[in-house]
Amino acid sequence: MKEITKLMIKKYALMKLKYDFLGYPFQNSGQLSYHHLIIPRRNGGPMTLENGAILRQNTSHDYLHTIERVDYDMFLALTSEMIDENIKGYLDMENLKAIDDILNCFERDYCSLRTKKGKPLIKEEYTKRLLKK
Repeated sequence: MKEITKLMIKKYALMKLKYDFLGYPFQNSGQLSYHHLIIPRRNGGPMTLENGAILRQNTSHDYLHTIERVDYDMFLALTSEMIDENIKGYLDMENLKAIDDILNCFERDYCSLRTKKGKPLIKEEYTKRLLKK
């Protein structure tokens, strides 16, 4: 695990909270990964506190990149909420509620989409998060 990831896990007390920047639960730090927020990695984005969020790799991180491909506006809205959490220096329940609203909207709008292999675009594990109703 990269040092910046360890630093952010500690700074945001994620091991105590047991959920990531998008409100997805995790059991151990090995499930977490760094996500570039402002300047993407593909554009040479730095791995800094200001440019990053910590996400659970095979749920929220993968899901966020799926959303980026399918509905860029919703991806930007989610990114904006995570940037706000980053600026605040803590994971705020108001941001998590807004994130959950955006994700619920995405799930409502795209629940019938399938991948090229015929699998549902929105995997069941993508819908299991802290505030899911």
